[in-house]
Amino acid sequence: MNLPRVRRAAAVSALAGLLLLSVPWAWTVLAATGHRHDAAGAPTADVVLVLGTTVAPDGLPEDRLRGRLTTAAELVHTGRARVVLVSGDGGGESGDETAAMTSYLTGTLGLDPARVIADPSGLDTYDSCIRARDVYGVHEALVVTQAYHLSRAVALCRALGIDAEGVTARCDGCGTVLLAEKTIRDYVACVKAAWDTVTHRAPRVVSPPSSAVTAALSG
Repeated sequence: MNLPRVRRAAAVSALAGLLLLSVPWAWTVLAATGHRHDAAGAPTADVVLVLGTTVAPDGLPEDRLRGRLTTAAELVHTGRARVVLVSGDGGGESGDETAAMTSYLTGTLGLDPARVIADPSGLDTYDSCIRARDVYGVHEALVVTQAYHLSRAVALCRALGIDAEGVTARCDGCGTVLLAEKTIRDYVACVKAAWDTVTHRAPRVVSPPSSAVTAALSG
């Protein structure tokens, strides 16, 4: 066996795989260019879409989710958004994400419960975006999540017809190792995001249209 040749072939294969992964990632970055903001510089929209993630063992939002909710509440308090649509997994392994999100927004952060709508079937980022459009009638939104996830979230929502502007959520307590892990995970997840977009995948939970967001905006 020619070991140098085998090593070269392995290196070429690894490089090709990395380049293949980089194409979907580059798509998300380009699609989100000019559409990423901090909370202080965010534009206005009727709806802010907050993407869910795991909750702590005590049922409260953990650091990343708490940062998203705090940022969303800031957007409402400063008049940049009127209604919050929290989207996540209502039956997740760590607990009911949307129940924890709603409780924290209306209890700890003091938002009017009539202005908070929950979608417990936003099982991933793609589903959250397509359900915001098809179920809740959202066509323009501020999308709140952490920086490592923001480009993918904005790219998906915009590809699905939502005029989405991303707002970077706070991440107090997020350590370097966790952020590195999440950045790598999101890099790989861009492949699925691109595939779901190209194939026009249906959401895993199909629901009839809801007037909840419209009613909250007019209430």
